[in-house]
Amino acid sequence: MEQLYTRWGRELNREMPLSEYPRPQMVRDSYVCLNGIWEYAIYPTGRTFQGYEGDIVVPFSPESLLSGVGRNVTPEDTLYYRKKFSFTKTGDRVLLHFGAVDYKCEVSVNGTCFGTHTGGYFPFEIDITKALLDGENEITLKVTDPSEMGSQASGKQTSKRGNIWYTPQSGIWQTVWLEEVPENYIKALKITPDIDSDTLKVEIEAVGNLGEVTVTALDGERALCSAATTAGSAVLKLTDYEKWTPENPMLYDLVVKSSADEVKSYFGMRKFGIGKDKDGFTRLMLNNEPYFQNGLLDQGYWSDGMYTAPSDEALIYDIQTMKDMGFNMLRKHIKIEPLRWYYHCDRLGMLVWQDMINGGDVYYQAATTILPAFSLATGLKKTLGVKDTKENYKLFSRLDEKGRDEYYVDAERMIKGLYNVVSICLWVPFNEGWGQFDSVKAAEFFREKDPTRVIDHASGWHDQGAGDVNSFHIYFTPFMFPKYGKKDERAICLTEFGGYSMSIDGHRFNTEKTFGYRIYNSKDALEKALHTLYIKRLKPLIAKKGLSALVYTEVSDVEDETNGLLTYDREIQKIDPDTMQSISNAIYEKFNRQFK
Repeated sequence: MEQLYTRWGRELNREMPLSEYPRPQMVRDSYVCLNGIWEYAIYPTGRTFQGYEGDIVVPFSPESLLSGVGRNVTPEDTLYYRKKFSFTKTGDRVLLHFGAVDYKCEVSVNGTCFGTHTGGYFPFEIDITKALLDGENEITLKVTDPSEMGSQASGKQTSKRGNIWYTPQSGIWQTVWLEEVPENYIKALKITPDIDSDTLKVEIEAVGNLGEVTVTALDGERALCSAATTAGSAVLKLTDYEKWTPENPMLYDLVVKSSADEVKSYFGMRKFGIGKDKDGFTRLMLNNEPYFQNGLLDQGYWSDGMYTAPSDEALIYDIQTMKDMGFNMLRKHIKIEPLRWYYHCDRLGMLVWQDMINGGDVYYQAATTILPAFSLATGLKKTLGVKDTKENYKLFSRLDEKGRDEYYVDAERMIKGLYNVVSICLWVPFNEGWGQFDSVKAAEFFREKDPTRVIDHASGWHDQGAGDVNSFHIYFTPFMFPKYGKKDERAICLTEFGGYSMSIDGHRFNTEKTFGYRIYNSKDALEKALHTLYIKRLKPLIAKKGLSALVYTEVSDVEDETNGLLTYDREIQKIDPDTMQSISNAIYEKFNRQFK
């Protein structure tokens, strides 16, 4: 396998990488970044710890190039970390934050164990005030990760990587940081805009008694409105504001202040949903108007950092480059990003479809490949009658009750953690039968936790009739949409397609194998194929089928996959941005001309 560095990875500051404030919608003045050089060791679980083996650059996983380690942590291993740092307390409490650690970790500070955390995709914090010393301190972690051998959420990681499955990673993969807070402090915010009533509801989760809290919305230096509350929530009435759209990503500042604490945040006024257009088609709606969503599958992998982007600029590059190509949406596929990625989507104007991370035991090809492929090839009803309820838990690799319970714990953590993101317009509870179970119940769960967004309950196939989207994955042409019920009132969306492959020597991860759905050997050939695909194959379906959204596979190459519009190292754009933008504009013009 080739070692492919990105331009940002080659310039990495190993002493303090990714030092930007990691939580843009919950900002305090207090911030100490602990990224950089830590010590590490990897030993078989059960073997006596024999000392640290070397340095690792946090927050990059040991499997990645940028970590400086380049070793796999197997399900039989324990990964150890140590960080020594100096600190002098000035506040009442000190919180230690981890953006994400995959999968189970035990955290100690100065020899005091603070327990364990499970879940490889979610932030967590520990109040370490009592253990912290003025002067030198020490953080240690013990991490284990069953990868695909467990039933927990593991995404596309597998120890037998290849094709659409990728090298597993373990350990710390998002920023580690400290902040000081008062004894009674603001723990979290829940921000809900409502353009129909011109209001913004702000719910405040607190530790201790905050007393009176003032919530103020601002446009730059100008205060739009303010409200005071002692009840834990406030409703602000807005009279002069602009709605957020990808074309006009207007954000407003928000300040929440108590007598002892203050946090800064932001919000956008927008509304997502489905509704009928003038011709009777169900459409995805933005701000109560039909809006065509033209996007890409975004795996969020990097050739040198794997799950972790090499820099904040790298995150911006992917989003801005796809926007320059005319796309207005990214489907974040089987991964939850650091909060800064969502912040950049908010401010740059990029809609986001957010996938839940798949879990379950080793998958049966009958459920994930064979039955769906037969269904799509023959144009039959796309589920072939396969239900994802109790009688088929085995088929969908969901026999483990603990794993099923953990799915809902993780889903709630994801929804709560990303609820305030302005750009997220749609949740995807399951994808292609990967660990799918009780998806009607799951759709209801998502709806209960977040009634403000659209739901694609089973992306691709094994549709159970729930949610808001009739979701198809079709990687062949012509597009033979399987039959669906005449009473189906959901929006029709092509949620994966394309996957056209062009590998480029010197920018390939795997020099021996490549994966894609159609192979092209030149930029001209690829551009012509994409023009034909969008303009001749897909554009007519906007009127004929009521097609409401497109998700092309994909933003960048990932390991064996060479079907990205960018190479894995982001060095080459395989299609000219102006050419792709003209194709995208033709899609928008067709939609706007006929259905608005």
